[in-house]
Amino acid sequence: MDNPKDKIERIQKNRKMAHAYYSEKSEVYRKFLEMEQAAFQDGALSRLQKEFIAIGISVATDCESCMEWHIQQAVKGGASEEEVLEAVEVGIEMGGGPATVSARFAMDVMRYYFNKTPS
Repeated sequence: MDNPKDKIERIQKNRKMAHAYYSEKSEVYRKFLEMEQAAFQDGALSRLQKEFIAIGISVATDCESCMEWHIQQAVKGGASEEEVLEAVEVGIEMGGGPATVSARFAMDVMRYYFNKTPS
């Protein structure tokens, strides 16, 4: 069984490989990236606020790769650990009991990015 750090780094590596592959070969994927850029640009909501929304959705839908990506982006955007935690908590509320299981991985990712590397 992976330790959390290894799992997070495997997700990062796999995402980079898939991104390179699909960016070259898939018009649908390239269009998805355009949509992502449009959705996450500053508007009435800031990019950071949108990352918090995505974190909550990621927890509620149990998307580990999404949690890793959006927590990473929120941290890069200046989010505090407390802000990310509140976004995770909204995801728990929206997803109910199963989301508490997803939140365990979100905790590992927060610890990874806020320099409290999980063991």
